[in-house]
Formats: sequence, C-alpha cells, structure tokens
Amino acid sequence: MSIRWTYAFIDRPAADFARAHTFWTAVTDTGLSDFRGERGEFVTLLPGGGADPCVKAQGVDSGPGGAHLDFSVDDVEEFVASALRHGADLAAEHDGWAVLRSPAGQLFCAVPWQGESVRPPVVRDSRLDQVCLDVAPSAFDAEVAFWGGLLDGWQSVPGSLPEFHVLRPPTGLPVRVLLQRLGEERQGQERPTAAAHLDLACADIPATRARHEDLGATFVAQGAHWTVMRDPAGGTYCLTGRDPRTGGLPG
Repeated sequence: MSIRWTYAFIDRPAADFARAHTFWTAVTDTGLSDFRGERGEFVTLLPGGGADPCVKAQGVDSGPGGAHLDFSVDDVEEFVASALRHGADLAAEHDGWAVLRSPAGQLFCAVPWQGESVRPPVVRDSRLDQVCLDVAPSAFDAEVAFWGGLLDGWQSVPGSLPEFHVLRPPTGLPVRVLLQRLGEERQGQERPTAAAHLDLACADIPATRARHEDLGATFVAQGAHWTVMRDPAGGTYCLTGRDPRTGGLPG
C-alpha cells in the first residue's frame, strides 16, 4: 500500500462556504479550482508556481464542520482493505473513492493519486501542514495504534507534551497528522469520537495572527506554543510555533 499524497480538507457549513474559501485562499496564497459536486460543494485551493494542491474545501449540509484528511493512493481498494483490517469502518463507497471512519469516529477519505508531487511553498513564514485529531481520553490509545498501523512508513512518535502524538509522513508529503488527547470525554455521544482542526506552522505567531485578524479571523485562546483562532466561517484552527519548512518545533 502506497500513500502518494495527502490533502487537508476544510469542512465548513454550506451557508458560510464562501466566507471559508475566501479566507483560506488569502491565507494560503492560492486560487480556486472550478466548483464540483451536485451542489458545487467541493473546491480545491490551487497554489501557483507549478506546485500541486494539498488543501481542499467542502460546504457541509449539517453540523459545524471541521477538517478531515484525504489520502491519495495507488490502489484505493487495497488502502480501504488495510484500513478495515486496522479497525476502520467503511462510511461510504463511491465510484473510485471511499469514505472511512476511524475507531474514534473521525472521517477520512481514500482517493486515487493524480500524480501530485510538488509541495506548495511557505507563505509569509507560515504553512498549513497539519490536521489535528482531537480525541476523547478513552479512545486515545486505540486511535494512536490505529493511525500508527495504517500509515505504514510514517514516523509515529510522542509529541512535545504528554497529550500529543505525532505522525510524520515521508519526505515530500505535504500534510502530517497530530493526535491530541482531550482533557475530558465528549458529552452526548454513543461512543467516543474524534473531531479535527487545521494547524499552521508559523515562524512568527504574532505576525501571522495579526494578518489573519486583518482577513477576518478572531482570537480564541492561547496555548503553550500555539494560538487558537476562529476563521470567518466559524471554524477553529491553530497557529503553532513550528518551523514552516520542516514542521518541527524550534531546536
């Protein structure tokens, strides 16, 4: 099984979809592809300079949205079979691609590789390079084991704090995965679930925050080495103090 490319998918309510893709194209210095889907609910953020896209957006009909991962693979059926063996559920099967659900409930997709290979550049000392899965404490260990088993060839290591676990992709893949153990169980759910948000690696968080606020984002909270923001469509994301070229923490 070979993962050839990764996409971060921005999921936002359909009513706020225009606000979302307007903001995120400005943040990532990209343009928009043609809209796709029965309701024009899908769009790809297109970088310039010959780079390949690694961010897409979707307007969702219900719920607040969030984020998810798309894995571009040589063989979708083989990837789906591997995911099922490791404990995933098949959420939906389409012509040539599939939607899956991790043991904690996080949706992700398997799609055919289209030859993507050139990573987009750093934009104003920041880069959208990570999808963070926020996992209930009771599901965290199983979720770490699932992703570590599924993402063969990725480096699966503890993060900088006990509540984090990092899955670093092979060189060249543009999006990595962070798992974060929440402080308490999610309420009102039949089983523990995971939600997801986007992370940007930033060389200068205050400067990046100021630019994002100029574009309509708002401050939510301050963490140890990250700042939580809310985009104009209501979705939360983080500005993290990591090297935007390598994705690693300073030093």
